[in-house]
Amino acid sequence: MSQKPFVAPFTATVQVRWGDSDRLGHVNNTMFLEYMQEARVQFLEYMAGQLGTAGAGGPFVVRRMDLEFLRPITDSSGPLAIEITVLHVGTSSYTLHHVIKDRDGAVCGSGDGVLVAFDLRTQGKRPLSDEELHVLRGHLVEAA
Repeated sequence: MSQKPFVAPFTATVQVRWGDSDRLGHVNNTMFLEYMQEARVQFLEYMAGQLGTAGAGGPFVVRRMDLEFLRPITDSSGPLAIEITVLHVGTSSYTLHHVIKDRDGAVCGSGDGVLVAFDLRTQGKRPLSDEELHVLRGHLVEAA
């Protein structure tokens, strides 16, 4: 039985901005989702670079998000490292797992997002291209 090789997560760097926090210096909890969004954009740009123009499939929309808050992010927590791995790949959707770490490597939150390949013409889902599937499966991790 062959073992799947270890896949390093895609890591995005996101800054903690002055306006992200309250008077106590704690980042508002809604910003956790914003940080995950910024990391996803970096991941999608990476994907587009891997695909090139020949394999470009099209846009994606977020169908579902969940988030677990584990520790506060403060003004001095950044820059943040947000690790993204792929948990599941379907025919038209995939699930990304995000882990938000502060500058010292402490995990502040984690969450999953389901993205759906989107057809602008029909305003509905579309199948993932073979090239998209290849890139996504390259970051797919198996459940322990």
